[in-house]
Amino acid sequence: MSAETVLDALFAQLLSRIGSDPASSYTASLYAKGVDGIAKKIGEEATETVIAAKNDDDAALVYETADLWFHTLVLLAHRGLSHQAVLDELARRMGTSGHAEKAARSN
Repeated sequence: MSAETVLDALFAQLLSRIGSDPASSYTASLYAKGVDGIAKKIGEEATETVIAAKNDDDAALVYETADLWFHTLVLLAHRGLSHQAVLDELARRMGTSGHAEKAARSN
């Protein structure tokens, strides 16, 4: 299964959980916690990803990165944004120096 197919299928499943009973769905329980709860979970998963990398544990790094991506997709869905918007942004950046792209941002 291609990466885009996996992302499309997962994102569709995440969208289907919006409004579901939080007692019956982990994803619905995340939505019920709102942005703050989802963001907190993303922070936890990001920390676990860093720890796996620092521990030189490839299997844990893959596992924790999957958790990080999953929870980030939940946040996008919660905010009414699509994973495709992120893919489009990554495509836009292709072929552009990371230094140049960062300098072009208005911060």
